[in-house]
Amino acid sequence: MNYLVHLHLSPQQTLVRLGSLAGDFVKGRIDAHWDAELARGLALHRRLDAFAHDNPAFNRSRQRLNPALGLYRGVLVDIFFDHFLARHWLSFSSLPLESYAAAIYADLRDHAALLPPGLQRVAPRMIEHDWLVSYRDLEVVELVLRRMSGRGRHGGLAAGAGELGRHYAGVEDDFFAFMAAGEMWLEGELIADG
Repeated sequence: MNYLVHLHLSPQQTLVRLGSLAGDFVKGRIDAHWDAELARGLALHRRLDAFAHDNPAFNRSRQRLNPALGLYRGVLVDIFFDHFLARHWLSFSSLPLESYAAAIYADLRDHAALLPPGLQRVAPRMIEHDWLVSYRDLEVVELVLRRMSGRGRHGGLAAGAGELGRHYAGVEDDFFAFMAAGEMWLEGELIADG
């Protein structure tokens, strides 16, 4: 759900970052049929999810949201953090977000055959509607939540659409703390990978 955060907190080799993006579309064991670099990104995606789950700033944001949203609070924070990363992109990268997104979209097209089927289906819409850049607009985030809510397993997300507006400054502060910790986490991951 937090595509941009996963892309940013990934080594920037093409297939590794595509694997980081694809992580939500692969369930179960990451077996040998995946390209080795893509598999590295898939595994990194899961480690970042575990890092986020235990991160105090992420959990502060989750706790800010209406408790009635239950498990959806984590999904909402993922999406909200993508909003803030898109909005504050130039604080984290010297490359404009539009240029970075265009490179990701080109990679999705160029390596479509290597991607999991779910991402193969989603990628054309992601590209057409420029998801990575459009998340900077609060109205787009609310629209995304309403659309996701209409698709079965995320039915409760529409109720969370107003939560970002209600807790904007606090979640934004949590986002900056999370990203600082996330960039340190990535450095550690890169050292561990050798």
